[in-house]
Amino acid sequence: MTQTEEFTKPAVRSRPHRWPPGDGVGVFHAVRRTVHRKAGSLEARLTERYLSALDTAEAGGRPPECRRPLFQYRHHPGVRPVQFALAGLHAHVAHDLALAVVDVCRTRDCEPDALEGEFEQVGDLLALLEERIHDELTPGPDLLRIADPLTHLVSSWSLERARGAAWTTAQVLRRLRGFPSAAEEFARQNDAGAGLVVRFLLTPCR
Repeated sequence: MTQTEEFTKPAVRSRPHRWPPGDGVGVFHAVRRTVHRKAGSLEARLTERYLSALDTAEAGGRPPECRRPLFQYRHHPGVRPVQFALAGLHAHVAHDLALAVVDVCRTRDCEPDALEGEFEQVGDLLALLEERIHDELTPGPDLLRIADPLTHLVSSWSLERARGAAWTTAQVLRRLRGFPSAAEEFARQNDAGAGLVVRFLLTPCR
């Protein structure tokens, strides 16, 4: 499937996803389910893109490149739960959110600026998700020393920067709508770049 086809594929009804304890893919999914709320069509498209990627991978297909490290490392004993959760969140923002904005713009025949309010609503939801990840999955000070590599990894990632990059990506892709080859290549490069960050966040720490 090309990136252009990825832009236009219809919404799918996802089957329930359940993973055994300790499965890295399931770590992010479990936390995300606890903060889901109705936030308009942009949040709905964000959720659809996320679940579609999971369905593709679980069916033996090729998910977006940014999610492949999550499936490759999902049982690695040296990767901690908070790493899986933040890696999943980055893929969700850098890939799913950017394309969800493009989806809604296409449906409404509008520019991203018209979705700024909805984008901020989704941003509040993602901030709540990040807070839940830190509260529930980050080791306490008795287990996490200041020199621990996990401290460096967790503090190196910023939701605000990831959201800003997703917004810029959506704006560029919308402007490239008349140039499908360029849009496809730009989306591919964005997916690959997000995959590099995900792989960094999954660096084994023990």
